[in-house]
Parts: sequence; C-alpha cells; structure tokens
Amino acid sequence: MMNKMKLSEFSFDLPDELIAEYPSENRDEARLMVIHRETGKIEHRLFKDIIEYFTDGDVMITNNTRVFPARMYGNKEKTGAKIEVFLLRELNRESLLWDVLVDPARKIRIGNKLYFGDDDSLVAEVIDNTTSRGRTLRFLFDGPYEEFKAKITELGETPLPKYIKRDVEESDEDRYQTIYAKEEGAVAAPTAGLHFSRELLKRLELKGVNFAEVTLHIGLGTFRPVEVEDLTKHKMDSEQVIITEKCANIVNEAKKNKKRVCAIGTTSMRAIETSVSTDNMLKPFNGWTNKFIFPPYDFSIADCMVTNFHTPLSTLLMMISAFTGHELMMEAYHEAIKEKYKFYSYGDAMLIL
Repeated sequence: MMNKMKLSEFSFDLPDELIAEYPSENRDEARLMVIHRETGKIEHRLFKDIIEYFTDGDVMITNNTRVFPARMYGNKEKTGAKIEVFLLRELNRESLLWDVLVDPARKIRIGNKLYFGDDDSLVAEVIDNTTSRGRTLRFLFDGPYEEFKAKITELGETPLPKYIKRDVEESDEDRYQTIYAKEEGAVAAPTAGLHFSRELLKRLELKGVNFAEVTLHIGLGTFRPVEVEDLTKHKMDSEQVIITEKCANIVNEAKKNKKRVCAIGTTSMRAIETSVSTDNMLKPFNGWTNKFIFPPYDFSIADCMVTNFHTPLSTLLMMISAFTGHELMMEAYHEAIKEKYKFYSYGDAMLIL
C-alpha cells in the first residue's frame, strides 16, 4: 500500500513563458506527449497523430458542456465603481437569481445595485453574501427569459482563465469552446477537448472509433487551490453531471469487447468515476458530484486518457498522478518543461496509455 501523499509532492517549478497565452494555430496541431504506463516510454507527437493509437470499436468519452460568457463588467450605483461579476450558476430561473463572484469584493454589500451595459439596460441587486468573494444577485429584468439570456450573452465575455494576461479577442469565442460543445452551463472549457478539429473527429469516426458524450458543467471549484497538506481534508465544489443511458451503453459495450476506453479530459474522467456499478460498469446518472481523485485510487471505467498540462499543486495534477503513477508523471512533467511544451488551458496535450 502506498503512503498517503501530501500536497508538497505536487510542487514543481514552471517557467512563466511556458504558460500558453494563445492556442496553437490549428486545433489538432498542438503537441502531444504520449506516455506508455507499462513501459514508461514517452513519445513526442502532434495531436492529430492520436488516431494512430486507436482502432475500430474503441471509445472516446467527451464532455459536451458549453462555456457561457460568464464574465461581465458592471458599475456600482452612486459611485460608478467598475465591478467584475463572474456568473457561477443560475440558482432560480423564475426570479433570475445567480451565484456570482465579485471583484473587488470589499466594495459590494447587500442591497447594492449594479448596472450593466452602456445604457445601464440591465440592473442587478445584491441580496446575499455567500462567501468572501461570492454574492447572490437578483437581476431586475422585465421580459421573457430568452430575452434576459440574450442580454447577458451580449454583455458577457468569454471567461478566459485569469492567468491569461491579455484581453479577450474575437477568436477566443470560438477557440475557448470544443467543437462538440452543446449543453450550456460551464464557466471554464473542458480543455483537453479543445484539440479536436472537425477533420480529426471525422477521421476517427471513419476508423471506427465511437464517441460517448457525458455532461459535466465545470464550475470554478476545478481551479480552487488546495490549501491543506493532508489531501483527504480538501473539499471539492459540487458540479452538475449527466450521463445518459446511451452513453453508458456505448462505454460498457466497448469494455465487454476489451476495447480501449479513453476519457477526454479530467472532467470526463471525474464524471464517469462518479457513477460506477458494482461490476465496474458505467451507470446512467443525473445529479451533482464533488468527487476528488488523488493517489492512491483505482480507476474503474477508462484505461487511457487525454489531458492538458496542469498547474503545480492542482487537483487536476493529483488525478493525473493517480492515473499515471506519481514518479512517471513527474518525469513526464520535467521532460515537458525541458522540451518547452505549453501548459494550461490553451497549452499542449498528453495521451496516457
């Protein structure tokens, strides 16, 4: 039995210049590091070469969540102070209640009104404090829900992660979204999926690879730092997950036929590990998950995965360590830094076999 791992074991020095500010020119031409867990072999390829590792009957599990333009800028009544409002989730559709983060938080109190748009055409009132940065807002809007939704879509911008220091550009609307994104509800993209181009999907389908779609609406909990040395004490935020019967059937059929089952991204992996039957098959599910995967952990469904390169000390890195084996993962990460792979959301990819 391996010893319990500590937070400090997930630390490494990442040079700033390896944090990707922009995506690769073409989706499927990001770099791809391929890790063979059995032999420890590491290969350097391009993402579109992924097709060589899959064959007829294999399955890729994708997260079809769609990012909505969650970052809005408003002005506080009276003072006109500029306030960033980050929409986290809709709490109540009837009364237009939303969970949000506000920045700077110290200026915002219950009862304050915020105005959005050049013409102040959208107003929200702060009705509750949820956390130090979090608030509950009620939008004051007369008109059908569709019009309200159109309004916040028009006023919001693509919620690029904070470590990307540049302004949001028009191309981000397209590139910070997977090409198979359908179900709106995420505040961050499932980034491993960003590398699939339409052409690559077509080529994989022609080769007989099947796709099973899960939905996990990514919240900000994914990026919440782990602040406890003892990992068992870290609590993940809950995120909504939907696994349909159709998805479960595709995955279970492949497992029965001893085919490869590949989770595309840590969110797909978290979703499927949330709903496992006693005989290690995937079960349909509709609910919430706060599953935190860190070593040691036995995975039940997928036998390979695609993921990007993650931040030191992150919960995502801990899952990759549990899947790859800690020593091999750290070796791969040091190799990635040496070979100048790009890290994070717009960075390069890794295929772990």
